[in-house]
Amino acid sequence: MPVSSDPRRLEVALLAVPEASAAVVYGLHEVFACVGTMWETLTGERTQSRRMVPRIVAQTAGPMRTAMGATIVADTAFGDQVRSDVIIVSDLALPPDANLAELWPREIAWLRTQYEAGAIVCSVCTGSLLLAEAGFLDGREATTHWSARLQFAQRYPSVKLQPQRVLAPSGPEHDIVTSGGSASWTDLSLYLIARFCGSDEARRIAKIFLFGDHSEGQLPFAAMARPRQHDDASIGACQGWIAEHYAIANPVAEMSRRSGLAERTFKRRFTLATGYTPIAYVQSLRVEEAKQMLETTDDAIDAIAEQVGYEDAGSFRRLFKSTVGVTPHRYRQRYRLAPGPHANEDSD
Repeated sequence: MPVSSDPRRLEVALLAVPEASAAVVYGLHEVFACVGTMWETLTGERTQSRRMVPRIVAQTAGPMRTAMGATIVADTAFGDQVRSDVIIVSDLALPPDANLAELWPREIAWLRTQYEAGAIVCSVCTGSLLLAEAGFLDGREATTHWSARLQFAQRYPSVKLQPQRVLAPSGPEHDIVTSGGSASWTDLSLYLIARFCGSDEARRIAKIFLFGDHSEGQLPFAAMARPRQHDDASIGACQGWIAEHYAIANPVAEMSRRSGLAERTFKRRFTLATGYTPIAYVQSLRVEEAKQMLETTDDAIDAIAEQVGYEDAGSFRRLFKSTVGVTPHRYRQRYRLAPGPHANEDSD
């Protein structure tokens, strides 16, 4: 079965060895398990992302005590005939005098079998040493933790080491992917999610886990919280209507009119049912739509403001910054995968 042939799920094997980092193995496991599910749970927004199915694989199933003192529990063993689309070797805690040729013969044999069957093989940090020992990196570009540069120079001179890089996909099919320091597992996870499940899902996962620059706080990662579940049919109808008409003028007054309720009664019932005041609900919808447009289009910010319901672009910018914590331009810089023609606009 070629890699990525199943449009619904991607099988990801996290290779466990005694030298592995339990934090990285479980971090990857949790992130991949959330792909295609967690965003809808948190926000109520349905997504069509492919699922990722992570498994921890080792020589034998069950608990393994690692060199750092933590325990990793393997889901499956090499002999279980599990077919993997992607395999990841985490960073490794290795003494300077470790004899790498004797450490992982069974793991290397299993990796080679999976690779020959079409699996993509990846590493985090010093996990690249295992890949180098297996011969996967011969003649290829690769990256690793800065502390492993001397080992590569002495033991694997044919590897084209690029230690300045965070990610190094290699080969015409990018069938080998190495990543830099230990924390680069987050970059690797987002790369794989974008590659196999789409850039939109990668952005969603980055927001859920707050991956990236934290210098501007949490708000740039946040999304509209899922409204409360309720059985108020009148308010539910208003929610359905405003989801398609949030950009009109005076949307709260129009919802109140459509509900058939007195204005004060409408506002009270709307807040009780959803957890949002009507105006806050509308503003949140408008900001979320604006964020989506900033992420996926090259439209000018003034044009986006008008499309989501603000004739005064200055008011839109102020609302956006107070809600998201950064200006629309800065938000686009963070989440737009490819710069568009407005990438240099500075009218914020």
